[in-house]
Amino acid sequence: MVGKGPCVEVKIGIRDIPGAVVLESDQSPDEVAAAVEKAVEGGGMLRLTDDKGRLVVVPGPMIGYVEIGAQVGRRVGFGTG
Repeated sequence: MVGKGPCVEVKIGIRDIPGAVVLESDQSPDEVAAAVEKAVEGGGMLRLTDDKGRLVVVPGPMIGYVEIGAQVGRRVGFGTG
């Protein structure tokens, strides 16, 4: 279901790297939180798919923080808001 329906913005802070990885995902906030928890606790990889179908992979032990936005509908047009 890439590119359809509501999306959630996810910011991932990676240890010792300035800035953050930012993506919009079709996954729900609960699905993203569960994937983050599994990667951090298990020491594995965090694997998220963005709204364009690209796979983002971050090593769980390198995650400094994850900010999960509220799920919102898609924006359409050239609005400024």
